[in-house]
Amino acid sequence: MIEFSVRENWWQFVLIAVVCYILGSINFAWLISRMMHKDITKMGSGNPGTMNVTRELGVAAGVMTFLGDALKGAAPMLVCFFLYRNYRFEGTQVYVSDFIRYYTAVFVVFGHIVPLSTHYKGGKGIASTLGIFWCGLACENTWWILGGFGVAAIIIGFIKWTHWGSLGSLLGVSGCSIIQLILFYNRYVNVVHFTLNAYMVWVFMFILALDLLTWGAHHKNVKRLFAGEEHRTFAKKK
Repeated sequence: MIEFSVRENWWQFVLIAVVCYILGSINFAWLISRMMHKDITKMGSGNPGTMNVTRELGVAAGVMTFLGDALKGAAPMLVCFFLYRNYRFEGTQVYVSDFIRYYTAVFVVFGHIVPLSTHYKGGKGIASTLGIFWCGLACENTWWILGGFGVAAIIIGFIKWTHWGSLGSLLGVSGCSIIQLILFYNRYVNVVHFTLNAYMVWVFMFILALDLLTWGAHHKNVKRLFAGEEHRTFAKKK
C-alpha cells in the first residue's frame, strides 16, 4: 500500500473539487426538456429535476433525466476510487479511496443544487446522490450493484403507495447514508480512533453533508408535508 501525503498532493483535491462542481452543474432535466422544445424551469413546479420532468414530460423523459444525473454523480466517484484505491493517508490506516469517494460526491451534488450554469438555480440532488451511494456501496462489495436495485424498488414502491416522491427519495438517501456509515465503522473500528482521526471525521462529515444538502434543497417539500399540503407525485400521460 502506497502512502499518500496531503502536504505534497493538496492540489489534487483542489482540481477534483473544481471538476466535480462543473460536472454537477450540468443539468440534464433542462437539456432533455430543451431537446423536446420545452423549458422545464417554466413548467409544473419549475424545478429542473427528475420528479418535475416525470410529471410534465412523461416517464421516459424522467428516466433519462434520472440516469443522466445519477451517472454524473457516480462517474467521478468511480474514477477517483480506482485512481486512489492503492493509497493510504500518510501515517494512518485510512484508505484515500474511502475519503475521496464522498469528497467528490459533495462537490457534484453542490454543483447540481447551486449550479453556475443556470444562475445558481438547480435541481434538488436526489438522483445524483442515489447514483453516488449506489456506486459508492458497490465499491464496498460488488453485490451492492444488485442490492441497489432492491433499494430502488423499495423507494419506487413507497412513492407509488404514498405518492410522496420527495419523502420517498429523501428516506432512500438517508437509508443509504446510514448503511455506508455502518460499513465504514465496521471496517475501521479496530484500527482507527474515530474521534481523533481527522480523515475519518471528514468522511463522516461528507456523508452527513450529502444528507443536509438534499434535505435542505427539499425544505419547502418537508414544510408542506408537515402541513399536509405536499403535492402528490403523478406522471402525466404522454
